[in-house]
Amino acid sequence: MRIDVHAHYWAEDYIDLLTGLGQAGADAVRGIGAGGGAELETRLRLMDRAGVQMQVLSACPQLPYGGDGQKAARAARFVNDQYADLVQDHADRFRAFAALPMPHLEESLGELGRALDELRMAGIAMNTTVLGRALVEPGYEPVFAELNRRSAVLYLHPAGNSACSPLIGNYHLTWMVGAPVEDTISVMHLITHGIPTRYPDIKIINSHLGGALPMLLQRADDQYRWEAPDTPELPSVTARRMWYDTVGHGHVPALRCAIDSLGADRLLLGTDFPYENGDTFVRAVDYINDPQIDPGAAQAILDQNAGALLDIG
Repeated sequence: MRIDVHAHYWAEDYIDLLTGLGQAGADAVRGIGAGGGAELETRLRLMDRAGVQMQVLSACPQLPYGGDGQKAARAARFVNDQYADLVQDHADRFRAFAALPMPHLEESLGELGRALDELRMAGIAMNTTVLGRALVEPGYEPVFAELNRRSAVLYLHPAGNSACSPLIGNYHLTWMVGAPVEDTISVMHLITHGIPTRYPDIKIINSHLGGALPMLLQRADDQYRWEAPDTPELPSVTARRMWYDTVGHGHVPALRCAIDSLGADRLLLGTDFPYENGDTFVRAVDYINDPQIDPGAAQAILDQNAGALLDIG
């Protein structure tokens, strides 16, 4: 089955809740094609055109993170219920990753359990940082422990915070450069802190081919012993314990690098809908079948790996 693991969905009333949480940028995503009604029908037609049979939806980076735990928990419950209803209505086309009201641990662990046990969602979605803080900070360990206990899928997406760098954010590079930099930093945090080795039953999916990771693996292997000596194993080994979506804006050399560095078995189809829409959405699928890509690798990426990981067939 051809499953797109990197696709966004949010309704107007959910964006209203995010605005109430103090997320000033939430209004910018209204009307871009990520919602229900006519937008949903347009999405389904485009999926058919590209040969995408199913999408796994997430609200990233519009996740219900905020300082008010009660408001954040209410928004998380609201969007997860919306996703569950959508999946129920279109069981042959959609699954969804649940949102958590981070950084509030008690509320997040409670919603994690509800989303996986009651709503039967496909996994959990988180941004690569939580209000500017790294996921590997000790306070977030209970979330990893619970995901590991459940052998759950964890999908990670950039927060859109320019990697907390004014050199990115102040120069109009938040998404062109900042997003893949966020991916790269997040994956390297996971590697150097041994998250995939300490929690081996979490199935971690990183966005955008892992950012610059495919080009940096040998560098990391050569330098980690003196810069991050507590890293439990070669970074290239840990990197291949995780998965990566293929959102690469149709750039075949980047996809080839990811296949060579990470392995075709670690790559999952992703489109980044609606940010890649129309012909660009179709390209996000078709570029995997480029003549420069081994046909066996392309078939695994397009039609096998996601279904096996998510147990959807």
